[in-house]
Amino acid sequence: MESPATATIEPCGPVNARIRPPGSKSITNRAIVCAALASGTSSLQGVLESEDTLVMIEAWQKLGLSLQHDAGANALTIQGCSGNLPVESASLFVANSGTTIRFLSAALCACRGQFVLDGVPRMRERPLGDLIAALEQLGAHVESLNDAAPGCPPIRIQASGLDGGIARVRGNISSQFLSGLMMAAPLARADVILAVDGELVSVPYVHMTASVMQSFGAVVTGNPQSELKISAASPYQACNYAIEPDASAASYFWAAAAIAGGQATVEGLTENSLQGDVGFCRVLEQMGCRVDYGADSISVIGGPLKGIDVNMADISDTVQTLAAVALFAEGPTRIRGVAHNRVKETDRITDLATELRKLGAVVEESHDGLQIHPPTELRATRISTYHDHRMAMSLSLVGLRAHGIQIENPQCTAKTYPNYWQDMALFCRTRIDWGD
Repeated sequence: MESPATATIEPCGPVNARIRPPGSKSITNRAIVCAALASGTSSLQGVLESEDTLVMIEAWQKLGLSLQHDAGANALTIQGCSGNLPVESASLFVANSGTTIRFLSAALCACRGQFVLDGVPRMRERPLGDLIAALEQLGAHVESLNDAAPGCPPIRIQASGLDGGIARVRGNISSQFLSGLMMAAPLARADVILAVDGELVSVPYVHMTASVMQSFGAVVTGNPQSELKISAASPYQACNYAIEPDASAASYFWAAAAIAGGQATVEGLTENSLQGDVGFCRVLEQMGCRVDYGADSISVIGGPLKGIDVNMADISDTVQTLAAVALFAEGPTRIRGVAHNRVKETDRITDLATELRKLGAVVEESHDGLQIHPPTELRATRISTYHDHRMAMSLSLVGLRAHGIQIENPQCTAKTYPNYWQDMALFCRTRIDWGD
């Protein structure tokens, strides 16, 4: 059966449901890297089954590591290599997975061999220059092979380990660069100091990286807003590691309660979860929702919505979700601090603004965000997704209150949430109309 061209969630009444979303993509890919570089055999539970994580798993298999993947049980067993890869060379395809290419580029520099990393056409537009420069400061040999877009993939690595020392990273580009450097650092020949220039975006993701590393025995000290030190005397050790549900995925269910009314409870996440995206609930609270934090769950109860002015630098993966909610608020919503969203799977500022205007909103775009003036009446329209999973999932939520919101290329959600459509339909007690 061919994949449907469009998907439409039918409008629903107030929600009243509970769900445990699949495992966190961000934690899954970090745990896989740490386990692969560790000494001994690690067992990961709660592993996300998605394109981004499968790309990471397949890369390490091609690098010669022994991985036993039980997709049905969301479990993965990895025999770590301590930085000594079984192969001396490999060409790796990373699709459009930003975490995979950024984390692998750094990790492979800490090993030995010759490697080429490449991806889909959009990946060849996603800059890696800052990461390459930082790796070179630590003694790595990395070059972009992209003449049309220097500093972008494909890249070639001639790896002979990392010397250690000091590397400087701009904070306003991508926290994934810093996370990749952090995870490679325990294998360096000397301690690594990562100095951050300027204000760091997505700080919670760096704290997440440090936490995962520490679970595997690494020693990380310092402040990610200024300087981090990673000890070379504490390499990774295998462990059993449980992965939280994905907070970015949870945002769609919390937003469903904000848009449709009722109560949405996400199990397995708490106010103190490792993932910063649970902070999306605080944003919904500012807009007029009520949030209840349980011992092992977070509930959002819908209420009359008002527009807000919010800096989303730390929770930028939920910008599109908030944009959908903003369409139903009283007054404009301004989103700031997310200039780095322009170099994600798509330009998540300009392209988002384009789709919101198709729905009838007035949108003012800035270099680091946008201001959304909700329409008096939403227009039925066909939403372009730009092969961006978050564009599809977020803007599909508009259909919970408005008729005729068609989402193109619905299968793109497989990047991080293959069962999104089924789960959302069941959660909201509605149906999906599939179009040719």
